[in-house]
Amino acid sequence: MTQDLQNISKQFSDALSKSADLDTLERLRVDFLGKKGLLTLSLRTIGQLPADERPAFGEKVNALRCEFETALQDRKTTLEEKAMQASIAASSVDISLPGRRGFSAPLHPLRQIETDLVRALQSLGFSVERGPEIETDHYNFESLNFPADHPARDMQDTFFVKGDHLLRTHTSPVQVRLMESQKPPVQVVSPVECIAMTPMQPILPCFIRWKVCVLGQTFHFPHLKGTLEAFVKMIFGSKAHVRFRPSFFPFTEPSAEIDVMGPNGWMEILGCGMVDPNVFVNVGKKWEERGEAVISYAPEKISGFAFDC
Repeated sequence: MTQDLQNISKQFSDALSKSADLDTLERLRVDFLGKKGLLTLSLRTIGQLPADERPAFGEKVNALRCEFETALQDRKTTLEEKAMQASIAASSVDISLPGRRGFSAPLHPLRQIETDLVRALQSLGFSVERGPEIETDHYNFESLNFPADHPARDMQDTFFVKGDHLLRTHTSPVQVRLMESQKPPVQVVSPVECIAMTPMQPILPCFIRWKVCVLGQTFHFPHLKGTLEAFVKMIFGSKAHVRFRPSFFPFTEPSAEIDVMGPNGWMEILGCGMVDPNVFVNVGKKWEERGEAVISYAPEKISGFAFDC
């Protein structure tokens, strides 16, 4: 019986050394340790031995089983590692080869203009602020000197979402939200998307606008004029000619339209004006509701200007 176990051990060792993949290894396990495996069958012959030899034979069989199981697990680990390395090698990228040149599309012309405008204003010390696209009637109209019956509301078709919530029609709500959360001085630019149908926008309701707002204690119209002339020359060139024409906006007084001399004559580019005192009054009410000091936004204590297009 002991000789038989030695033969089984030798057969197992020879077969194990030749197993080159996991499938072969599994068949080897079944052939020796399965229900009908050689080692399992040898244990069934224990009844043919004298009673005093059976314990020693059983111990040898169990020891050999443990040896086989350990050898099979070690071989399995080795084969799995080789399989993983082969898979990695097959799917690896040769980094010594030159890479494929990717396609880099230029910015959309409108986005490029927006980027140039913002960079120019940032160079003058302006920070960038953006607000929510869905606004309330308070921020979009009431706080900006647009009472419910104001005729200026008829100059644009507003898209209402639900109740008094609407899609932002212009950039000024960003200014109001900032004034309600920050005390002056304020110097910001707001490049945002707006949605409305206007006489100047008769086809697509969605368009990009940008708003510049400056608030402090000592600003007057000459400050607005000087800032705009410097800004226009940064965008259109140092020889650009600028013209101011009187105009009307509910949230600025006085107000003006700005023209630039182009190849075909004067070209209107934006509107501007000094912030209307009523806007400061409405903002002050919000500060009062929170029980905070509002002297910084008292109309007689503060002024400011804005322009947008």
